[in-house]
Amino acid sequence: MPDSLSRRFNMVDSQVRTADVTDLRLIEAMRATPREAFLPKSQKALAYLDRDIALDGEDGVYLLKPVVLARLLQAAEIGLTDRVLVTGGAAGYAAAIAGHLAAEVVAVCANDKVAAASRTALSDCGLSNVTVTAGEAGKGNPAGAPYDVIVLDGATEVVPQDLYDQLKPGGRLVGVFAQSVPSRATLVTRSAVDFGARTLFDATAPVLPSLKRLPVFTF
Repeated sequence: MPDSLSRRFNMVDSQVRTADVTDLRLIEAMRATPREAFLPKSQKALAYLDRDIALDGEDGVYLLKPVVLARLLQAAEIGLTDRVLVTGGAAGYAAAIAGHLAAEVVAVCANDKVAAASRTALSDCGLSNVTVTAGEAGKGNPAGAPYDVIVLDGATEVVPQDLYDQLKPGGRLVGVFAQSVPSRATLVTRSAVDFGARTLFDATAPVLPSLKRLPVFTF
């Protein structure tokens, strides 16, 4: 077994499955997705560490810690016929895993460079049901809305209303909400008339630049 494959399986077994991630489809998707493919050459050796990874040369662009991403995706309950939006700085890796679970995935990455690298990695992974674009995480991709599931690949300090509006009735949004201390992974659901939110677990994640709270000045 090649070393990268061994380390990938070890990541899933020692980091993910031990954190109450029991969805077998998700476990197999993470085993099938090489995290190093979504990192620059200089950082591939870091791929399976239990941490968020800031991409070299990119301001505010991270791969989320594997266990946080896995628990978010499990809570989203992605179905085989679902359309999924994954939005964040380096959304390609999360989109690849979602691509194994859903019918169609749209990924919004931080900029054209990251988006292009994600397209190459997704193609190398043999995934043809994932479309990648560049844009602000908090804006999502309204042209493709509505979505069954939205995955916020990072944290938000504000209510991401633009993303809420892109959910179908009955749809789910998952992400880390850093509106208080501690920050919490949260599941938001949309009914025909309203939105509801449920705390999943305490979690930390890098706050996405377009979802930072504006500073308040006092005199």
